[in-house]
Amino acid sequence: MRKTLIKLITSLCSVVFIVACAQIPSTDSTAQTQQAQDLLSLIAQRLAVAPLVAQSKWNSGAAINDPAREQSILVDVQKRAIAIELDPQFAAAFFQTQFDAGKLIQSQLHQQWRLQKQTPFIPAPDLAKDVRPVLDGLTLQLLIKIKTVQADLCKPETKRALNTATGPLAQLNPEVSAIALSTLQCP
Repeated sequence: MRKTLIKLITSLCSVVFIVACAQIPSTDSTAQTQQAQDLLSLIAQRLAVAPLVAQSKWNSGAAINDPAREQSILVDVQKRAIAIELDPQFAAAFFQTQFDAGKLIQSQLHQQWRLQKQTPFIPAPDLAKDVRPVLDGLTLQLLIKIKTVQADLCKPETKRALNTATGPLAQLNPEVSAIALSTLQCP
């Protein structure tokens, strides 16, 4: 079941990536709104992986916070951002907020599982083999999309789309959503 879920997430990510790359940036309000909604969808997809990470860490006893891993990813994100002419500091700040939102989800789940005296998950997703490839696939898609949206952050249509998040992102804990979207404010 987990492998099916991971394959489904990977397939969905691929479709979203193809659609995102095929779209031609436009200045009209409909295009701005769509670009913002596409970004929200990618953020939601990334956060949807957090419960799988939480399960893997629950089973292994690994700490939720992994500063060394985060730093390694942020260095890679900055390199990729430079390659696509995106501000590397903005990209790193954006991804740090995604890490923080994901860690909040994981912490909430671990707290719930402690109270429930949760036994190890069988089968649990393998962090290295099953989960990280999905997250890595989303990284480039998110970089491309934030590059597209960044220039429009102060435009009313984009601000409205980001502030009235619908779909999967709206279903999350408001604190998680606020963290995930905190770097996407008009400067």
